[in-house]
Amino acid sequence: MPDRSYLDWPFFEPRHKAHAEGLEGWCEGLKVDHADTDAACRKLVAGLGAGGWLTPTASVDGAPLDVRTLALSRETLARHDGLADFAFAMQGLGTGALSLFGSEAQKRAWLPLTTTGRAISAFALTEPQSGSDVAASTMTATKDGGDYILDGEKTWISNGGIADLYTVFARTGEAPGAKGLSAFIVTPDMPGFEVVERLQVIAPHPLARLRFTGVRVPAENMIGAPGQGFKVAMSVLDVFRTTVAAAALGFARRALDEAVARVTARHIQGAPLCDLQMVQGHIADMALDVDASALLVYRAAWTKDSGAPRVSREAAMAKLFSTEQAQRVIDRAVQLHGGDGVRVGETVESLYRDIRALRIYEGASDVQRVIIARQTLDQLKGG
Repeated sequence: MPDRSYLDWPFFEPRHKAHAEGLEGWCEGLKVDHADTDAACRKLVAGLGAGGWLTPTASVDGAPLDVRTLALSRETLARHDGLADFAFAMQGLGTGALSLFGSEAQKRAWLPLTTTGRAISAFALTEPQSGSDVAASTMTATKDGGDYILDGEKTWISNGGIADLYTVFARTGEAPGAKGLSAFIVTPDMPGFEVVERLQVIAPHPLARLRFTGVRVPAENMIGAPGQGFKVAMSVLDVFRTTVAAAALGFARRALDEAVARVTARHIQGAPLCDLQMVQGHIADMALDVDASALLVYRAAWTKDSGAPRVSREAAMAKLFSTEQAQRVIDRAVQLHGGDGVRVGETVESLYRDIRALRIYEGASDVQRVIIARQTLDQLKGG
């Protein structure tokens, strides 16, 4: 029986506990065919939408996104299946710019579709030569009458190739660096849009490299104001970076559960493996890492939901610690499973592949260290 006691922590309201328990029930019968990730993601998005579980991925009537609900959703889904977590997360990340900065017309056009699972969304920020350094983006959006012409490439785009809606960031040139970017709604039926490569990774997900060659986008497809793209991107990541940490927490919880089951059932020299003090030490360290991660994740989520304009430091701490510790927890679970731990098809083997990317995307671990250090130093200087 998974530990659910954390739902009684003061970070949460009764509605959060009810949501987590309801989604847990939905997940009980979840069976995902990972042989075809595109088909699996389409089915998951449709199923989550039909069940009403995608509603938290978008703002409703101008209300802010509820980060605690987003985080609890990702933790719950990740504990059951990594692709289910991915399908949910991308619906929020892909439309996060619309929720935070979109016009009412843009929201009306897209959010009812993405929250019901009738449209799949994507967030197109990374470029071949600019990953964490968003300000170095070189893709251009040139004004041409009532349109913008987009030229350039994006890569490592989640849901690339299956999305119906792409939030794309390009340089409109109002100023150099970060102040010269803007965000746009792009659909794959626009002439000049091309999926040039599907990318394969150790834990399969729909990923692609995209090319934009003279893609004509109506000016009304701009999200927010010209030159506001960097602010849009950072605001979205400020919300969803905490949820990456929550997904890592979900993976770690599942690994701990699997490890406890293994060492309880497995016997060595006539006694359960869990009778060995060294094994107990591993279990203790894993449990400590899980609870410490949870505290950081839900502190960041609660702080944002309490009205903080930015939670860059709290979110960076949550993502750094939770993803790094989840990797350690899962590695211990693999070790405690012995040879079965590296056998394809075992839960801990799948978790081992699932967790690795989380230490890279939406800001690699060392980028999070830079954010934490700079904000800590700034606070000390200011004090």
